[in-house]
Amino acid sequence: MAEYGGQKRDSYAPSAPPMPDSFSAALPSSGERGHPPLPPSYSYPYPSPSASPWDSGAGGGYFPPGTPPEVVRSFQAVDRDRSGFIDESELQAALSSSYHRFSIRTVRWLMFLFKNPSNTTKMGPIEFASLWACLGQWQAIFYMFDRDRSGKINSVELRDALISLGYAVPPSVIQLLVSNYAEASARGELNYDNFVECGMIVKVCNQF
Repeated sequence: MAEYGGQKRDSYAPSAPPMPDSFSAALPSSGERGHPPLPPSYSYPYPSPSASPWDSGAGGGYFPPGTPPEVVRSFQAVDRDRSGFIDESELQAALSSSYHRFSIRTVRWLMFLFKNPSNTTKMGPIEFASLWACLGQWQAIFYMFDRDRSGKINSVELRDALISLGYAVPPSVIQLLVSNYAEASARGELNYDNFVECGMIVKVCNQF
């Protein structure tokens, strides 16, 4: 159990699988064609040395030690009622303002995976920081396997990404994931948020 701001929490949090050792060599340079520059708040690992309080009277709390200031600011910017918790629309705003617009479907899935134990419809600072770190890992994987720098992942790239993480997913399942999660305008390819959703689903399924 971890304890922050007087609140005990389970130490487990969903995450991306460990990244391949070769990911850093394959990571495109910031601003390379096909991708926007890497937002500082999505960089991984995070460098901040100290905990960040988010005092808010009505059940707020503390970010875990090491949470970067950018993550705290992103949380504060969308916590409009200053409650110390955010709902799905506020989470969508926080994620979409930093990189790529996240669909509400993906946001709801992330809210479910990173739910606050005391309020399953809201996310607190601890869950938000864990989610942010997880997305940083998935972003590095996405950039590594988007070989044509299109800003999207096709079925072959998705297969290769999952294999590199130790998930040998059958071609029929790959096609099912792409057909179910690719946006209609994406022509059978996954945007970043769709890729995160597919990756997390495969990870969760392989835990049973």
